[in-house]
Formats: sequence, structure tokens, C-alpha cells
Amino acid sequence: MDFDFSFSGIMSGFVFGVVGFYFFKEGKKHVNYAWIFIGVALMVYTLFVSGPFLDWGIGFGLCGLAYYYR
Repeated sequence: MDFDFSFSGIMSGFVFGVVGFYFFKEGKKHVNYAWIFIGVALMVYTLFVSGPFLDWGIGFGLCGLAYYYR
């Protein structure tokens, strides 16, 4: 596994990590398992993808999915 520490990867990891932590926390408070799963996915997915399009695209996709389950 090759870790790619680009500026885009670090910034998207920070932004979506904070958003993922919020969804995880709110999902636990309201017992919403979809938000818990999406929150965990947002916090860890940047470790497994590389490239700015995948970093930001998957993050916005997961945020849209969380909005759908709102």
C-alpha cells in the first residue's frame, strides 16, 4: 500500500474527517446507523484512495448520501 501525502489528500482528509466526526457523533446521539457508517467512512476513506478527483469526489458523494439519509 503506497501512501500518497499530497496537499489535496491532506486537505480533503482534514475537511471530510471533521465532517465525518460530526456525522458519527450525531448518528450515535440519534441512533441513526446510516450516519454512523457514513461518518466512519468519511473519516477513513482518504487513507485508501489517491488522486484529487477521488479524494474530493468520494467525499462529496458520501456527504450527499448523508444528506439523503437525513
